[in-house]
Amino acid sequence: MISKKTILVDTNVAVVANGHPQQASLECKRICVKRLVSIEQGKEKLVLDSQWQIIKEYTRNLSLKGQSRPGDVFLKWVMDNIKNKEYCELVNITPLNSDPTNFHEFPQVFELSGFDPSDRKFVAVAMVHPEHPSILQAVDSLWWGFKDALERNGVNVEFICESDIQNLYDQRLGR
Repeated sequence: MISKKTILVDTNVAVVANGHPQQASLECKRICVKRLVSIEQGKEKLVLDSQWQIIKEYTRNLSLKGQSRPGDVFLKWVMDNIKNKEYCELVNITPLNSDPTNFHEFPQVFELSGFDPSDRKFVAVAMVHPEHPSILQAVDSLWWGFKDALERNGVNVEFICESDIQNLYDQRLGR
């Protein structure tokens, strides 16, 4: 049996698929929807943490009611398939000193010390998983500023809306 590629999905991919944020291009929204559907069809296996920190973030930003928007459909799919090992895989991550935003598995290096604490769970999951899966990222420009440092520390981020995120990053820096 051939194993599927494993993948993590940052929350903003599903949020963009739902039509937000407004600064995402129509092409970016289309790409986000396409990738979520690909995961739902079982072409890639979704990796999550067994403590449900990623799912809790999903539920704060998406809705299980109605499921008419693609990101919400994805959340419903996650909830329906979380225990199905064909579609989802859970790994353990370990909070440091009872801090729910910092993890033993997150690279403890100076160049990542300013990385957004709310996104560290995605990096920790990628680091602890034996395949070190890519993290899908749409338009969170904070990730773009750390792309080289993440890569140097063994974290692969797949920027699926590269021109959008580059523009947002440049705007944030006033370029």
